[in-house]
Amino acid sequence: MSENHYHSDTVTEKERNVIEIVLHHYDINVHNITKVRSVYKVESDKGTLCVKRVKHGRRKAQNGYHLVENLKKNNFYNTATYFKTFRGNYYVEYGKRIYYVTSWIEGTECNVSDINEAIGCVKLLAKFHNAVNSIDLSNIKLKNNLKNWPKIFYSNVLDIEKYKSYINRKVIKTQFDNLYNDYIDMYYQRGLTALTFLNNSNYYKLSKEANKQKSICHNSFYYQNIIKNHDEFYLIDLDSIMIDLQIIDLGNFIRRLMSKSEYHWDFKKAKILIEHYSSIRPVSTEELEIILSLLIFPYRFWKLGKKRYIKQKSWSEAKYLKKLNKILKYSLEEQRFIESFMNYINLVRGNIRFDY
Repeated sequence: MSENHYHSDTVTEKERNVIEIVLHHYDINVHNITKVRSVYKVESDKGTLCVKRVKHGRRKAQNGYHLVENLKKNNFYNTATYFKTFRGNYYVEYGKRIYYVTSWIEGTECNVSDINEAIGCVKLLAKFHNAVNSIDLSNIKLKNNLKNWPKIFYSNVLDIEKYKSYINRKVIKTQFDNLYNDYIDMYYQRGLTALTFLNNSNYYKLSKEANKQKSICHNSFYYQNIIKNHDEFYLIDLDSIMIDLQIIDLGNFIRRLMSKSEYHWDFKKAKILIEHYSSIRPVSTEELEIILSLLIFPYRFWKLGKKRYIKQKSWSEAKYLKKLNKILKYSLEEQRFIESFMNYINLVRGNIRFDY
């Protein structure tokens, strides 16, 4: 964990009392407590610790403990250590909440806007993926998300259809409604293209192989969960781990970066990240196709529509328009990116020459 770049708060007396009660089960004496994001940073007689509170975390705490212990056996130490209570439990249940304790990793949140730090992140991810490939899963029970991505894409494409129907039924349309509707067909087609591309790839073959290997995905690999300490990078928060294609982690990480102004859907930068990851955990042509399908899908357009028309998030019209215009601003660059990526896949196959 890192306090730099986080919003840090003092804790209430009630929170302090609860944390002290929880840590009593670990035979730990508290010196000081601060709240950092959604966790507690605790200075104690056993060093600096992280206490996490979750609503439903019994299995998460146990999974995290055994995963980290197995990672250490495979010489992967770039994550927090989980602690058991003095009675050997993985967590403490108090007030309808689950609490568990890990070591606190000092450092700063990774600045993914800096491509050099992003390179460090993907190399960490590749090392993590290699390390989890041969671990003992007998004490780890995970959700299996294999073969689900076509269903996810299809469901999201149907959502976009619903948004269009909703807008067309409105008697009085806002500026956002009209602008979103102007582009909805284009992004709907993009969604269908992503789904078709995924279905025509070797996704199901890769999923079958991954199911045999019980391939583990971090499933929440972004800057909030990556800590940099000097030149070392550390992975935190293992609550979301699941069985899935590991390349999904890399694809989603790149997707989130490309919409940032520092990346601007520049394929050269995506290629750099893929090749640094691949230098540690080789990426196949089949996996490149999976990444591309994730990047073709208009995730941000779909998600903004969901916030507006399904969740009806109470943002101002100006805020909605600002977010929509930010998405639309990069539509041409996204198309060029997709074309460049397709050319790159063909190059890797040895079919054609790739030009920047």
